[in-house]
Amino acid sequence: MKTSQKYILGIAIAIPLSITAATSGKPTENHYVNLKVLPKNISSKELQKIMVDDFEDGLGVACNFCHEAKDKATGELDFASDAKPEKEIARAMMRMTIGINKKYFKAKHPMIGTSALTVTCNTCHNGVAFPDGH
Repeated sequence: MKTSQKYILGIAIAIPLSITAATSGKPTENHYVNLKVLPKNISSKELQKIMVDDFEDGLGVACNFCHEAKDKATGELDFASDAKPEKEIARAMMRMTIGINKKYFKAKHPMIGTSALTVTCNTCHNGVAFPDGH
């Protein structure tokens, strides 16, 4: 490849990269709405981990167990809605779990989804939405 071709190729690659860098600014922040127990600045990766590991696996449920359908035809969910009572129950259970870990296991900053918790959703639920006796 000639020097002039390398130069043109370099410019062709550098321009889109500089445009992307200039327009993107800082990384987009998550704008989750209606978070009442989980941190408002939670990353999508952390939120996804909690929803899968703690709720789907711990309770054996899918997203629609707590989240109302925005569009019944497509199955799209309205994650901000509080229409289903199960969502508030989940919040109460998260508060309870955090409280138990603080009070009885002296966890400094317990948060759902972290290894700092001794008692988790799975402690009682063991993969079922309604543990025996409830």
